[in-house]
Amino acid sequence: MSLTLDEKKQFAGCYGTFVINGALALSIGALLPYIRASYGFDYTFQGILVSLHSVGNLLSSFLAGMLPLWIGKRQSMLFFSTFFAAAFLIVSLTGNPVLLAAAFLMTGLARGAVSNFNNVVINSIATGKAWALNTLHAMFSIGAFIAPLVILLCTGNNPENWRFVCYILIACGVIEILIYGTLPIHDNYPKKAKKTADKSDGNYGFFSDKQFWICTLTLFFYLCAEQGVIGWMVTYFKDSGLLSAGFAQVMASVLWLLILAGRLTVAKLSVRFNKSKLLGLMGIGCLVFFVIVMLGRSLPLITIGIAGFGFSMAGVYPTTVSLSGEAIKKYPLAWSFMLTLASFGSIIMPSIIGAVAESAGLYAGMLTIVIAVVVLLALITVNFIKHRSEAE
Repeated sequence: MSLTLDEKKQFAGCYGTFVINGALALSIGALLPYIRASYGFDYTFQGILVSLHSVGNLLSSFLAGMLPLWIGKRQSMLFFSTFFAAAFLIVSLTGNPVLLAAAFLMTGLARGAVSNFNNVVINSIATGKAWALNTLHAMFSIGAFIAPLVILLCTGNNPENWRFVCYILIACGVIEILIYGTLPIHDNYPKKAKKTADKSDGNYGFFSDKQFWICTLTLFFYLCAEQGVIGWMVTYFKDSGLLSAGFAQVMASVLWLLILAGRLTVAKLSVRFNKSKLLGLMGIGCLVFFVIVMLGRSLPLITIGIAGFGFSMAGVYPTTVSLSGEAIKKYPLAWSFMLTLASFGSIIMPSIIGAVAESAGLYAGMLTIVIAVVVLLALITVNFIKHRSEAE
């Protein structure tokens, strides 16, 4: 594949900012135990903060699509990128609940905008080239793998040094602004799509499609489990006394290392094997290994559980989307509705965990994730049975 100089710069810029985006995403859950200890808020508010990050991530899906029409793509990305640095500056300076809530919402807006923009740019350069998008998302995993190790390095001798991590993330936010400020961007002001006269109910026919709902609910409960684990894992290990703060951060890195390995493995296996069977194996793996995490009381057992859970969950999202049938292809609005409805899982679950943890204990809060994984496996089983019956 031959690339122009501008396209090479776009590849480098998008891959670089996605490493930063991965570090941002993982730092939310990994830093919260230290932030809560310093500012003295409870588990309920911690859950709300994680949920607000997910709210911002969802909102950016809409805002990042509209804002470029008004101010241009570059200006839009510069606007959202300032949220990255500003959010961690606020977190490092004050424990005011309103300002903290605003900061975590801003982290979600920044993360979502970068994700949307980079996916569109890479797909436009290498249309139909799966390796390009797979590599992009591998960059995210690399950033998520590195972030906990940086946190461990900064807080190893003094937990109060978590603010130094914020300063590093502020610097990353500034770097991101510089990248988007110099990145070659063609068609800076996208043209508005022409309105069509067709307003028939046929555009919403996917609402009566059983496969659409099975896949949407599967993604909903998958995101419940994913955001629950990512947002609360370090807090659970640290506050329960199962692991030291340092080993809790290492487990976060192990999770993302295995997610990266799992994504690469599933990408290869999905070409050779039945996708619904692969999804079934992933669902079983998610449940078995997360139960091991919850029952584990030793470092080796917890490590096995986290590694297995990360590897098992890695391919659930893309494989489920690939099994969504003709709904996404046939109905232009189907993917938007599926993405939006499923995203509520990542919004609701962290707050549920926080509320249960505050009233019944942190272990009880984490057990709610088991319920989400059980429902996830049930939906995957329904999907498998449906595909097998259609094949006969």
